[in-house]
Amino acid sequence: MKLLHLLSALALAAPAAAADLPLEKLKLPPGFSVEVYAQVKDARSLALGTNGIVFVGTRSAGKVYALKPRPDGRGAEPVVLAQGLNAPNGVAFRDGALYVAEISRILRYDAIESRLADPPKPAVVTDRYPTDGHHGWKYIAFGPDGWLYVPVGAPCNVCEADPERYSLLSRIRPDGSGYEVYARGIRNTVGFDWHPQTKELWFNEHGRDMMGDDMPSCELNRAPKAGLHFGFPYCHQGDTPDPEFGSKRSCSEFVPPVVKQGGHVAPDGLKFYTGSQFPPEYRNRIFVAQHGSWNRSKKSGYRVMMATLKGAEVTKFEPFIEGWLEDEKVWGRPVDLLVMPDGSLLVSDDHAGVVYRVSYGKRG
Repeated sequence: MKLLHLLSALALAAPAAAADLPLEKLKLPPGFSVEVYAQVKDARSLALGTNGIVFVGTRSAGKVYALKPRPDGRGAEPVVLAQGLNAPNGVAFRDGALYVAEISRILRYDAIESRLADPPKPAVVTDRYPTDGHHGWKYIAFGPDGWLYVPVGAPCNVCEADPERYSLLSRIRPDGSGYEVYARGIRNTVGFDWHPQTKELWFNEHGRDMMGDDMPSCELNRAPKAGLHFGFPYCHQGDTPDPEFGSKRSCSEFVPPVVKQGGHVAPDGLKFYTGSQFPPEYRNRIFVAQHGSWNRSKKSGYRVMMATLKGAEVTKFEPFIEGWLEDEKVWGRPVDLLVMPDGSLLVSDDHAGVVYRVSYGKRG
């Protein structure tokens, strides 16, 4: 299956240079515009430092970047902070330090912003996580409680793995101590965020493969407290028993998704919009980056979706940016999202090798 995944990924169109990207094909709501903010090969997870510095993780490239805003305010220049790492997908920033998630460990680069030209040797926060490459790359973020949240995906398409080690979302203290399992039954999440008002955790989940084009659906989930189980590997999309493991436990035992996003759309980044640049009705909406399918007979995803909330209910789930997929040809795959201090929204794209900036109204 790993070979099939690789061949499918290679079959996607080769990325173009940033200057050649057909940005005019991207469809956004009226009043919004998109531009290339920075060119970064394999750009994936994003984290905001201070003074406008943005940190970018990668997966296959093995590098971590800092984006330094240009003096003229037109985009940013990438600076390589680290290289030769093991799928450093996840990045998070706290108290002047950059946290980087490899497959099995979390690194910390102290006082990083004062040493962009000469990065320090990282401290190992923890190396307790599994070494499995399958779903091993990680998205990390600090929660409102001050703990660092670290997911561990299933080491398979579908299997019963050790529930204390796999298919979960864990949390640790900033120094690496106090490991706890926050939620279980999660096949793979590489995007989550907390509601700005309720502080409840919301996360994306990738559905399993090899059940057809449309089954099961990828999910948008809500975890208002610790200790919940979201069904994997026994139940998918809240109502569909797994063909192999579904007889062992009932779907009624688990937390169902808030939104079924569609089969194989691969939702990665998730962010609540907390800025003030977009119109007021956009505040506290959820943006979801659907990376796109790899094994569907007709491609799906490859867009940024937007969820409108009423309390804990999603009243509307609709496209915010479309156009990376056209006539079964792909030229971009959104991965992560970041709300900037000026209220604009950054979107990373590991296929095109860029970070976009989405803004509203006249550019200042």
